[in-house]
Amino acid sequence: MGNLNKEQIEKLAAHLESAELEAHDVTKITDDYPEMTYEDAFDIQWEIRRRKEERGNRIVGMKMGLTSWAKMSQMGVEQPCYGFLADYFSVPEGGEIKRDELIHPKIEAELAFVTKAPLKGPGVHIGDVLRATDFVLPAVEVIDSRYRDFKFDLKSVIADNSSSSRFITGGRMADVADLDLKSLGVVMEVNGEVVEVGAGAAVLGHPAASVAMLANMLGERGEELPAGSFIMIGAITAAVQMNKGDSFCVRYQDLGTISGKFV
Repeated sequence: MGNLNKEQIEKLAAHLESAELEAHDVTKITDDYPEMTYEDAFDIQWEIRRRKEERGNRIVGMKMGLTSWAKMSQMGVEQPCYGFLADYFSVPEGGEIKRDELIHPKIEAELAFVTKAPLKGPGVHIGDVLRATDFVLPAVEVIDSRYRDFKFDLKSVIADNSSSSRFITGGRMADVADLDLKSLGVVMEVNGEVVEVGAGAAVLGHPAASVAMLANMLGERGEELPAGSFIMIGAITAAVQMNKGDSFCVRYQDLGTISGKFV
């Protein structure tokens, strides 16, 4: 259950969204609201989403965060978190990301699933996800927590739309039947040097498990993933900090590359 009232939720949503839109950092909100619950945190995120839609932004996808067992134990949490992707978060493949619009961006190599059938929890499992998937394609997420020095707890991060800020997708699309998603390899280069390598199994043991978990978490709120959903599954590699002038290229086994530059 939630402990915050509607007014507090609206106030915190406005506070966190303005930090995102104006690119200024804030301290973690649980410092001021220690009684806040996970439900409150998601209520704040959904209120930020509502504010964007009211302003005419489209929600174009969803993302999962904290999807590695290592990251969860490091954060002391039992399950990942999710966030939404707004239309203006999308950057074209090979495009430029304006560093001044962000606070302290990092990039993560991910995969995205695009669905052809709805997924509604509870009880969604990997088999349901694979059957409902139209295709998979590479994606790079730019995470940018609005919290000073990336200091936060899970409730604060959920409220902050799970650090969502920008994403790039492209490369080559593929049928899930043609990929070994667990062993699919990824290599991240920054300014021409390899900085991270990983494989699909880094995400909850199997990338489709992330989509299943998202459907089940949304189900708890009576929401579903409609057909045609775009879902980024969480980091296959560790997040790498980006500065103005940095360029990156991520190579995906059998799925091409994604590149971009911070300007």
